Amino acid sequence: MDSFSENGASADAVEPSFAELLESYSSRITRDIRTGDRLSSRIISIEKDSVFFDTGTQTDGVAVKSDLLNEQGEFPYHVGDTLELYVVSANEDAIRLSRSISGTADTTMLKDAFHSAVPVSGKVTGVCKGGFHVDIHHTRAFCPISQMDVSYVENPEIYVGQTFDFLILQFEEHGKNIVVSRRELMKRAMEAHKKTFLETLSVGVVCTGKIVRIMPYGAFVELTPGLTGLLPVSEISWSHIEKPEDVLNSDDVLQVVVTAIQPREGDDPKISLSVKQVLENPWTTVHERFHIGDRIQGNVSRLAPFGAFVEIAPGIDGLVHISEISYKKRVNRIEDFLATGETVYVLIKEIDLIKKRISLSIKDAEGDPWMDVSEKFKPGQSVEGILQKKEKWGYLITLSPGITGILPISAIRSSAQASTVESLKPGRAMTVVIDAIKPEERSITLRIDAPENDNWQQYTPSRKPLPMGTLGDKLQEALNRTQRNK
Repeated sequence: MDSFSENGASADAVEPSFAELLESYSSRITRDIRTGDRLSSRIISIEKDSVFFDTGTQTDGVAVKSDLLNEQGEFPYHVGDTLELYVVSANEDAIRLSRSISGTADTTMLKDAFHSAVPVSGKVTGVCKGGFHVDIHHTRAFCPISQMDVSYVENPEIYVGQTFDFLILQFEEHGKNIVVSRRELMKRAMEAHKKTFLETLSVGVVCTGKIVRIMPYGAFVELTPGLTGLLPVSEISWSHIEKPEDVLNSDDVLQVVVTAIQPREGDDPKISLSVKQVLENPWTTVHERFHIGDRIQGNVSRLAPFGAFVEIAPGIDGLVHISEISYKKRVNRIEDFLATGETVYVLIKEIDLIKKRISLSIKDAEGDPWMDVSEKFKPGQSVEGILQKKEKWGYLITLSPGITGILPISAIRSSAQASTVESLKPGRAMTVVIDAIKPEERSITLRIDAPENDNWQQYTPSRKPLPMGTLGDKLQEALNRTQRNK
């Protein structure tokens, strides 16, 4: 007869056996946890040599404290911190956790690590053909040189003597042929870190990055290992820059702000960066620093057919129009007067804050030579000038730097010295007379009629008057010679 409980139910039906309870308990404490699994475990206790973790089951995880030290040999964690660890072994008594298999690893454990993709700790003992010898607790393994790092290995010797975590790629001949890779683990860590980094990245975020590649159109900046953004040449500085390599170098570390993020299917997003937007826009203080009429120094930043751009402060360029370069000479080609990088003085003529334009003048900064022309020259004054150019309507005579007078062709032909003057070539000096001055029109008219006490022979190319005595003087001189010879 079956036994019944007080409520009439069968005792065997409601009470599982002890074996069933034990099996159920054992399955719950290690449910879905297998050797090689990677767990996010929270620290619940830190002891002298061990650290205990909450594994999400009824069985706590435990790790050797020395296995969790950082590169400086310190234990940087606290109760409540969460770590990513591998399951080395799991049973109802304990779940052993570790960053990698190390210590007393044997070939059986290494084989399990190979099948479970659990990292193993190994020491690089030497360089060999094509890679490195790695010692994994007295078991020799081989790491190809291409699998030692995510970047090109330029100097293999620097890895010798160092201990790293490796992933076993190949396990053959009962452990006599083991091939490992550090690169795969580094890529996994990079991808995990990159994913976390991208979750916090947004337009406007300022990051610290390192320049990894320079191109004609800009520079690629590594924001986190495995993730780069493009810094266009136009976003490097508020100043005009022709070539990125003029101001940037590989491995330079700089602050950048994210200006755009464009998702791409199956690939990292396209990230645009800016350095200049991290800095203050220099145009915001232009009205405080510069005023119309200021005479300041600047550097020619670039030349154009219509003028030259002069940087008067970092990021502040003004335009010197071709007509504002010189009072003294006619400017046909900018390159004949200015060169990129040249330091010049300029006068501010106009400031347009809305359009961010500043008009400059070099000739006004040097001074207008016509300002005091009425003081330097007077009508009727005889002056020496340089024949600059011959035209059909007259000659252009330079009287002083920036001051050119016109000698009309009619004044030349009506002169008694016409033939002498017409024989002169450009560049030769000659004496002329100021006929009329019109400062407001920047005009001086010349003539060649000399004052009464002047000798016309001063207009010859040599400009030296020929000595001429009277006929009586010459006769007397001849008579004196005759008397001396007697």
